Amino acid sequence: MADPKPASEVPLHPETLDRLKAASTASIATLLYKRGYRNCYVQGVSALGAGKPRMVGPAFTLRYIPAREDTDPIEAFREPDHPQRVAVETCPEGHVLVMDCRQDASAASAGSILLTRLQVRGAAGVVSDGGVRDAAGAAALSMPVFAAKPSAPTNLTKHHAIDINLPVGCGGVAVYPGDIVVGDGDGVMVIPRHLADEISEEAIGMELFEEFVLQEVLAGRAVIGLYPPTDPDALKRFEAWKAGRA
Repeated sequence: MADPKPASEVPLHPETLDRLKAASTASIATLLYKRGYRNCYVQGVSALGAGKPRMVGPAFTLRYIPAREDTDPIEAFREPDHPQRVAVETCPEGHVLVMDCRQDASAASAGSILLTRLQVRGAAGVVSDGGVRDAAGAAALSMPVFAAKPSAPTNLTKHHAIDINLPVGCGGVAVYPGDIVVGDGDGVMVIPRHLADEISEEAIGMELFEEFVLQEVLAGRAVIGLYPPTDPDALKRFEAWKAGRA
């Protein structure tokens, strides 16, 4: 089977990203599963720091391969075309930099200085299945950062930056440039771009229904027949509840 159409060529509805800012990764995971997508959750990463806004944006990717002594001396960072530095300086505003470190967090994929530069340039966030150094500084940023763990060694000890904005694997998930990345307290989901519009629209109703269900449960209602709403009366109560909010 051929690779899908480049995600960056698929147009998005103007409201899609804003809708997804109100959608939890849990809801997105369920909606993707309903469509047969089982492997869109980035494994092994979590948010650095609490209280950040939900991360939503198109993916801009950086791929690392294993480092080698002849290609990754400390002097490599002096090269003006070093791919890690170039990725930081070319990631478009509003995009999420997704770094493929082969799920190896024994060295950093970036540190607080580069991450701060991304924040200043208007990036929507960062996802790395490797480590992050200067983690306290990274956690203090207003820009969301998701990584496997803090890791002091420089990336040159384990990671050789090689490809920018090509398909990668991050946390076991295929990420195509332009796919929509959403991150919150539960982790990171990658939405294939061609599904983003319909997922965002359906998520609005799903989030509203779950708000209703939570209120019902807090009031003592049993979940059987309510969640999912197999009891027709549950849907009637939901419609009445929605009408009362209008």
